[in-house]
Amino acid sequence: MFSKSKINDPAPGAPTDAATPAKADAPKSAPKKEFQASAPKAKPPASVLSSDLTVTGNLKTSGDIQIEGQVDGDIRAHLLTVGEGATVRGECIADDVVVNGRVVGRVRGLKVRLTSSARVEGDIIHKTIAIESGAHFEGSVQRQDDPLNSGAPKTAPKAEAPKG
Repeated sequence: MFSKSKINDPAPGAPTDAATPAKADAPKSAPKKEFQASAPKAKPPASVLSSDLTVTGNLKTSGDIQIEGQVDGDIRAHLLTVGEGATVRGECIADDVVVNGRVVGRVRGLKVRLTSSARVEGDIIHKTIAIESGAHFEGSVQRQDDPLNSGAPKTAPKAEAPKG
């Protein structure tokens, strides 16, 4: 892993100390083992549900998903893209949500983007949102620091132990 500087190496033919490893005896053609940074792992492509596909049921992935067909159920993903001709009837939960098509149901995401061709009927809970001119939206918009947590309201219970 570490190598000595050539300055401190003894001259060729000079006596070597017994405590010093005899690296001079190693053949010059031996390959050096050097650290090489590996290339970052390629991100797998998004799963695509084609336009002729209708899914009834919930979808869950830790990766990316692109919907071009119809989904009747909830979707949870890292990046969710709803295509222009797609329809989702259910809750959409993802770190990033891009809606180009139609969503009937709640949208929860850290970043939510409604493009000009988007049609959303339902509430949007987000950390950041972008709505392009021309997008149709019916529902409420609520900002939360953690929109992916669909837990109970943030009010802390005030239960106290009875005294006595």
